[in-house]
Amino acid sequence: MTRSPHFFSFIQTLKHILSHVGVTLLAVGIAFSLPTLAKFILFTWWPMMKDDSQLLLINEIVFAAVLVLLFNLLLGARQGRLSYRMNRLVSLVHVREEDNRFSRRIDRKLLDRITGTRDVSVMSVTGYDTFVSRRRNLHNVIDHSYELRVMLMNPYSAGAMRRMATLGDPAPLLDIYCQETAATIERLTALATAGKQVTLKFYEDPPFWNLIVTGEYVWVQYCHDGHELRSQPEYVFALQKDQPTQGLFSAFYVHFLNHWCDPGHPEYDFATHELIYRDSKGNEVKRRPFPPQADRSQHQGIVLLA
Repeated sequence: MTRSPHFFSFIQTLKHILSHVGVTLLAVGIAFSLPTLAKFILFTWWPMMKDDSQLLLINEIVFAAVLVLLFNLLLGARQGRLSYRMNRLVSLVHVREEDNRFSRRIDRKLLDRITGTRDVSVMSVTGYDTFVSRRRNLHNVIDHSYELRVMLMNPYSAGAMRRMATLGDPAPLLDIYCQETAATIERLTALATAGKQVTLKFYEDPPFWNLIVTGEYVWVQYCHDGHELRSQPEYVFALQKDQPTQGLFSAFYVHFLNHWCDPGHPEYDFATHELIYRDSKGNEVKRRPFPPQADRSQHQGIVLLA
């Protein structure tokens, strides 16, 4: 069930009000306790300490420990403030390094902010975790979008082979990549049949970034050679509406647009299962079957899925 944005705004306002009330009550309590605390120190604590060297030493050690603790807390707060300023400068709003309960809770809070996304842009390896599996939890965003622009790695390209060679034996990896790509194509076909505007293109170089642009947020993973994409941390950058040129959202979005507009990346025809190649003016120059003819006999299941 999708949470109403107005209800979500009311909850946030209520939290702010309660936090201000709590801070005010704490300040009033400290102010009223100061006279009593001063009387205790002057007339009870100090007369008892000044004639007992052992108690005085213990209190000095405790006081020194408290000062060290407060000093460390102050340094930690200062470092936290600097980190907050740097994260705000680059527009970093979330980092997911491990798939645990805390990370999933933060993911849900972030997804609650993404409402009314008109278009989703994806540049991925196979797109399986985004469109097929439930790992990313972006199905609700995708289902409520109008336009999908997707770029996937051609698993039969030389660049894909170089990528797979860094991960181990290319033969079983090729089967996995082909199966996941076919499952993604099947999902995109269903979305197009449901009325969404879906465009799929393939790139042939080894992947460098995995990018998912959902409205004003971009989800980023770096594709390290020799490491599976699922094991890499994921960073989420937000668009700063008041300063759109600040932060890394624009940089990654422009990176996607540059590849998307490159005429060297063929477009997939969902009706004929072919790759359409165009020249710099957008005119069609040739078509190639996908999967290639040489691989159809080895991947009949993939052809049926596509």
